[in-house]
Amino acid sequence: MKQIDPNLAIDFMIKNSAAYAKAKADVIYLTEYRKTKKALCFQAAMGNTIADKEAAAYANPEYIEVLEGLREAVERAEALRWQLVAAQARIDVFRTQEASNRAIDRSTQ
Repeated sequence: MKQIDPNLAIDFMIKNSAAYAKAKADVIYLTEYRKTKKALCFQAAMGNTIADKEAAAYANPEYIEVLEGLREAVERAEALRWQLVAAQARIDVFRTQEASNRAIDRSTQ
């Protein structure tokens, strides 16, 4: 069985926590900015009805660019989040292995 070094997992978590925080902040910012961009596109749209303006706003290349940025931000945040979850799982596995080792040691004495 491969030996797990919990210190490497903890170091990874420390090293990547700021990157995860930034990625998460980007997701929140872009989620809110998407609403602003839609409103600006809606105001600039030429159309007679609200439905025409809304359709034009959603189709606006600037709005689509914000959506693409949001997609990338979510992808970064989720990748980091799952890497951090995996690092925590490694620590949990290490704890379990150590507890099992202690139980084996007690049973053989």
